[in-house]
Amino acid sequence: LRNVRERCSLGVLPHRAGDTDLSEMDVFLMIRRHKTTIFTDAKESTTVYELKRIVEGILKRPPEDQRLYKDDQMLEDSKTLGDCGFTSQTARPQAPATVGLAFRVNDEMFEQLHIEAFSSPPELPDVMKPQDSGSTANEQAVQ
Repeated sequence: LRNVRERCSLGVLPHRAGDTDLSEMDVFLMIRRHKTTIFTDAKESTTVYELKRIVEGILKRPPEDQRLYKDDQMLEDSKTLGDCGFTSQTARPQAPATVGLAFRVNDEMFEQLHIEAFSSPPELPDVMKPQDSGSTANEQAVQ
């Protein structure tokens, strides 16, 4: 339970797909669509379809109404995340891999893949910028 709480506090969902094989390595993913970002983890052996089931549990859209992408390449349901290039080396907790998500808009069409860029933080105020190594913040304030 503590691990689940820690993972939730980090913004990582407590759902883990394919937990049956403990020798498999975890991959950490950001599933992104427009301004929505889902952080999750799975095993390299998890299929793309299983990842769509995770998305279904969160966004309430069935797998057949989803398309997942790596870069601009659509991922096949039957392939594993490892087959698609998501490994413990390329999708780490501190640098999760990005998976694009597009939804079906009608019986025949899917929306174009669109991911909003993250906003940039404002510039640091002068008092928070790193100081010269030769003087302290107090010395600079006195000068």
